[in-house]
Amino acid sequence: MMMMKVEVESRKMIKPVTATPSELRSYKISIIDELNPSMHVIRILYYPSSDSAAAGKLSIINLEESLARILPLFYPLAGRYIKEKHMVDCNDEGAEFSVASVDCDLLTVTGGGGGGGGGSSADNLNHLLPLEIGAADEPTDPILALRINKFRCGGVAIGVCASHRISDSASLGIFLTALADAAAGRESAVIKPDFDSPVFFPSENLPPLDFGVSRTRDTSVVCERFLFDKNAISILRDTANPEWRSSAGRPPSRVVVVSTVLTQALLRADRAKNGGVSRASLIAQAINVRERTIPPVSKHAWGTWVSLSYLEHTAEQTNHSLEVDEYPGLVRKMRETTMQGVKDCPRILSDKEFGRWVLVDSYFDAAKKASSPDYKVIWITDWSKFGEYELDFGFGKPVWVSLADVPLQDLFILMNTKHNDGIEAWVYLHESDMPFFRQEYEDIVKTMLIADPKIHANN
Repeated sequence: MMMMKVEVESRKMIKPVTATPSELRSYKISIIDELNPSMHVIRILYYPSSDSAAAGKLSIINLEESLARILPLFYPLAGRYIKEKHMVDCNDEGAEFSVASVDCDLLTVTGGGGGGGGGSSADNLNHLLPLEIGAADEPTDPILALRINKFRCGGVAIGVCASHRISDSASLGIFLTALADAAAGRESAVIKPDFDSPVFFPSENLPPLDFGVSRTRDTSVVCERFLFDKNAISILRDTANPEWRSSAGRPPSRVVVVSTVLTQALLRADRAKNGGVSRASLIAQAINVRERTIPPVSKHAWGTWVSLSYLEHTAEQTNHSLEVDEYPGLVRKMRETTMQGVKDCPRILSDKEFGRWVLVDSYFDAAKKASSPDYKVIWITDWSKFGEYELDFGFGKPVWVSLADVPLQDLFILMNTKHNDGIEAWVYLHESDMPFFRQEYEDIVKTMLIADPKIHANN
């Protein structure tokens, strides 16, 4: 796999066009934000070549100016995190904005786009990000950074990092939508975020949960990407429940069926790696609680507004789910668990003790089990519903939206595809687990007669 060379041409700090008022100078984070690992939430958006170099240059200038215009609304993003005080000093130091040149064509990376990005391995994509993913939480670290990567063909890739200390993936989606509106001159449509999450669950000065994230890249965690097109999704649904087409019920969602087949493969891989012996398992599925609470948390609420639904099995139950329940039974269980998690959302704010357990204490418990040799904990998060394929910053709409190598293991992140009818799954595992996973996954899809789903490996 070719290693692309990325050379930074310019780097500057973009300050808000208007100063942050003194009463907003200190932003105390919530207890939920405190638990996040020290890292960035990321996105890379790929755009084909513009009509001319001059038009591309104007789009870059416009994007820089648009960022300055919306930063007053997103004022903590221009500040710096003070970890001793668990707060952001909203000092208007600025968001980092850089421009870089890449020594290859866009197609070399995207492989044609449309989902899958077969041209480049996941670790290669980290070169398109403005910061190391784990370089967060120090007083000199920008909370937000953008890089415009210019390819030889005239195409661009916009790499974005936002500190997970104050942001979740939905927060980053809110910001990117606002930036696109500003770049298009739709100032009246620009989203005004809500920074009230610390009011509901104030900081308790807790340390971040330890997921082993360091400031430099951990090469022992590897990534493979699995593309499920609409035909594969249809087969997964039919395998889960052949009767759904003739019944009045709704089919299982594409997220549920993809999550399940990946989970089944990883549990089987774990058993194979451990000499045919299953471990206890915990499957943690993230749920965006925005607009699901009573009273409702705003759709544009900033910060970490994520609960987790849990499907827990003893070692015997894990083995039973693989041998007896198999794929259809696991789909049913994972679907029911997620639905129950959604049903629990209205209580999060109205019953603070319950809300604390759902958002904080259960997360502590899951993280503790993840470090136990007796458990296999799988983390699943759905990032397929943020509308990123509609984001036009002046370069048109993206042909691909990707992640990169993320330093967390036993993690599935599910992304949308360009035509909004498939799932691109990013699977992050320890390098010793990946061969077992790949084999089990291939055995499962052969059984289901899914015709050679595209697999893009980090190798």
